[in-house]
Amino acid sequence: MDQVLNRRRRSGGRAGNAARRGSSGIEQSAWRLPLNTDRPTEPLPAEGVAAIHNGAMRVLEEIGIEFLNEEALSLFRKAGMTVDGTNVRMGRDWVMEMVGRAPAQFDITPRNPAHRITLGGGHILFGNVSSPPNYWDLELGRKVPGTRAHCANLLRLTQFFNCIHFAGGYPVEPVDIHASVRHLDVLFDKLTLTDKVMHAYSLGPERVEDVMEMVRIAGGLSHEEFEATPRMYTNINSTSPLKHDVPMIDGCLRLIRRGQAVVVTPFTLAGAMAPVTMAGAVTLSIAEALSAIALFQYVAPGCACGIGTFTSNVDMKSGAPAFGTPEYMRATQMTGQMARFYGLPMRASGVCAANVPDGQAMWETSNSLWSAVQSGANMVYHAAGWLEGGLIASPEKFVMDCEILQMIQRYLEPSICATGPEEIAVEAIREVGPRGHFFGIEHTQARYEEAFYQPFVSDWRNYEAWDLAGGVWTPDRAHGVYKSILAEFEPPPMDAAIRDELAAFVDRRKAEGGAPTDF
Repeated sequence: MDQVLNRRRRSGGRAGNAARRGSSGIEQSAWRLPLNTDRPTEPLPAEGVAAIHNGAMRVLEEIGIEFLNEEALSLFRKAGMTVDGTNVRMGRDWVMEMVGRAPAQFDITPRNPAHRITLGGGHILFGNVSSPPNYWDLELGRKVPGTRAHCANLLRLTQFFNCIHFAGGYPVEPVDIHASVRHLDVLFDKLTLTDKVMHAYSLGPERVEDVMEMVRIAGGLSHEEFEATPRMYTNINSTSPLKHDVPMIDGCLRLIRRGQAVVVTPFTLAGAMAPVTMAGAVTLSIAEALSAIALFQYVAPGCACGIGTFTSNVDMKSGAPAFGTPEYMRATQMTGQMARFYGLPMRASGVCAANVPDGQAMWETSNSLWSAVQSGANMVYHAAGWLEGGLIASPEKFVMDCEILQMIQRYLEPSICATGPEEIAVEAIREVGPRGHFFGIEHTQARYEEAFYQPFVSDWRNYEAWDLAGGVWTPDRAHGVYKSILAEFEPPPMDAAIRDELAAFVDRRKAEGGAPTDF
């Protein structure tokens, strides 16, 4: 990265590609919900799937899961499960009956119905980076705590890029806002700067209830309309190994009772929070996820639930999390097999351990993203902007990741593999023969503008042309794209009366103290 910064200083910084492209000149793909029709990679034979399933069921039956939430314990007792203090053991027949109630596919409709998303059914959808406490960009050249301004700019990128389908958690944690009211300010920004699907952190009843009400207001919905179909979702993590905490289960129960969607994603690091073997880590992850999903289906049969995977490994030399590794990729593919076995939509992630938007960042993220494609994942968290194992959000990385996402979406277009007479092109081959070329013939001229993917960050010129144009390195080009997007960004329209009602709700809840932070 030092070479990038030094080269930028020598070559005049953001001259070249980035300077001659405004956001209106960015050739991005149209909004669509990509459909992954490829046969998924399945590293497990049938007996391997059966072994992991049996292992997960044995964990639930013989070892149990700790539920620290008193309401959850009461519900498990009512369902006839074995509850010993906070430990819950549950039979596989009951678990499978409950999980069988979950839909294999469901929609979530935001305030702009044109940005409705479908989870399941072969769709693969991508979301922004969520929850890093720190921010990094090329102008700063260092890591700093996130601010509301940083968060808002990353939300603008979330709205701008059509390859980003949902607005996950805060793209960077704005630590300049007190935690008691942070959710109010950030959700106001999210709902006014984007019109894509919203997320709520399950971090206490006040936050969940506030976010549901803000999403309802922003959509101009009655309470009945809000609860009739999923309008938002939450994602929770178990506390591995073998534990679900109080607020996350509480948040999910609140959401499913009002018709909203939940995704359960254990965060299991092999060798630290899970067995060192990837099959063991996946087994633990499956057990933790199914225990919560079974509870939610018991409470609200048919509620919208997804199963997530965040299984990777640690660096056994330092103990630091590693991402985009061969083990991470295989764990994601294995979990994809298990999700299909249970008939559940699956969430994966686009992650890396790199600290700056360099080569390591891109190969690890690319590994993560392609493993999501290979696994048949339906929802990909942290697909744009993630660095340092989730501790840094970066706008340059966000833009660079969107290039990969657009390439993936182009790769999935069925037109590339079409085999009609015009695609087989025998007559074009006859016309050119053995001594001509295809550049000038009508078959090429009629198709050349849309025949191939066109990048907005990659530079395909040769070295001499690239150097003559200023020798701008990829993170610098991404920075220029980021700045041009901000310069021309226009928030999606919102009715003035709805915006005023939303602002009034935020003001009232702030005056009431927001959410408690001291216990």
